[in-house]
Amino acid sequence: MTEPLAFLNGELVPQSAASIALNDAGFIFGATVTDLCRTFRHWLYRWPDHLARFRESCQSAYIDLPLDDSEITDRAVELVARNAGLIDANHDLALVLFATPGPIGWYLGGSSAANETPTFGMHTFPLPCARYRGWIEQGVHLKTPTVRHIPAACLDPHIKQRSRMHWWLAQNEVSAASALSPPAPLPRGERGAQALLLDLNGQVTETASSNFLLVKNGAIVSPPLENILGGISQLVVTELCRRLGISMAYRNISLADCYAADEALLTCTSYCLAGVSQINDHVFRWPGPTLRRLLEAWSAEVGVDIHGQIMQPD
Repeated sequence: MTEPLAFLNGELVPQSAASIALNDAGFIFGATVTDLCRTFRHWLYRWPDHLARFRESCQSAYIDLPLDDSEITDRAVELVARNAGLIDANHDLALVLFATPGPIGWYLGGSSAANETPTFGMHTFPLPCARYRGWIEQGVHLKTPTVRHIPAACLDPHIKQRSRMHWWLAQNEVSAASALSPPAPLPRGERGAQALLLDLNGQVTETASSNFLLVKNGAIVSPPLENILGGISQLVVTELCRRLGISMAYRNISLADCYAADEALLTCTSYCLAGVSQINDHVFRWPGPTLRRLLEAWSAEVGVDIHGQIMQPD
């Protein structure tokens, strides 16, 4: 096998042949639920947590998955086993799950309103380590754009989904501002600032792919869980904090709180944990001691030097 496989609507197909119909509700309405799980040493990490969140998101979005959890798990394990043979043993994969309500018949001239069977698929790709190397080497630079986080009354933040126009607009606004006033150049990897969204009241929420955390006087603070997507990696941080004796609280965070903090962190499935070196014009101590403690404990838990793996050459 020279090409990765994908799983789509009950079948394993070459990844290049995997596609959805032009009238699929995921394309027409942006009604797509998704999740992303990574491997460590080619084994899916925290898979039950990711699958549970995916199913809960589908239920909240009125998408009835055609397979039960055991069938999805069997297919996911098979897909990873096959596709992992195409990458280096020291690298790992991301596995993406997605589901939509299915095709809308009348949109392409049909008579029915919708297909009775939702679209469901999974695919993998090598973890994009090159994207994160600059963040690991110099920390992440965040900027707060004028675009605001969608209120929970409009869209439940606990649904992990791809109706993401606001994130697209936010990142392009930040990227345009960074081009006019660039931060210190990054030698490799992701360049420029990343968007950190505020809510309508000016409180910090999250980035497009990561949960945001502050460290003050040795304690970690997260935005309230009811306002953000519940991250699996954030859950891991919570468990590590309990083990290491680090207190963790959930409350509203203002930009003034950010500027008064000792450290700022991002946590995400792909790179697990990264330190923030700058928010807007405020520069943080980086890398900080809490970042180092958590990262060391996390690496020991999975048996992989997490940042060391990211820094390996492709």
